[in-house]
Amino acid sequence: MGFTEAVRTGFKAKYATFSGRASRSEYWWFYLAYVLATIAFLIVVLSIITSATSFDEGISSTPFIIIIVVGGLLMIAAFLPAIAIQVRRFHDRNISGWWYLALFIGSMIPYVGFLASIAILVISVLPGTEGPNKFGPDPLRPEARAEVFA
Repeated sequence: MGFTEAVRTGFKAKYATFSGRASRSEYWWFYLAYVLATIAFLIVVLSIITSATSFDEGISSTPFIIIIVVGGLLMIAAFLPAIAIQVRRFHDRNISGWWYLALFIGSMIPYVGFLASIAILVISVLPGTEGPNKFGPDPLRPEARAEVFA
């Protein structure tokens, strides 16, 4: 799965779909787009702040507030598919999505958060189970059956 197909799948076809499985390529291409969009938003905001403060005019509140509100709404809109694709990635490893919730909550606890973040990263990097599992068919080879690997 390529970059545009992963982004299209994440935002259009499987926007809030928590069932099924996501391949590594779908997951990592989607998160690359998510991070690039976040960086672009931060660059726009920082350039507005820098340009407004460099002329000692102060920050004009109207355009700044509009950009912050629109960018914030876009980031909130992108947050749900980001969680959904992470849950589907856990499903590809044959792990329940509830474990992601537990690790996400655990990541907010000091010192435990570091270990939880590492666990999420390791699960996301490892290849998925071959063939179908209890969460659906293999996203790389949907025609494969469980009897082949038994």
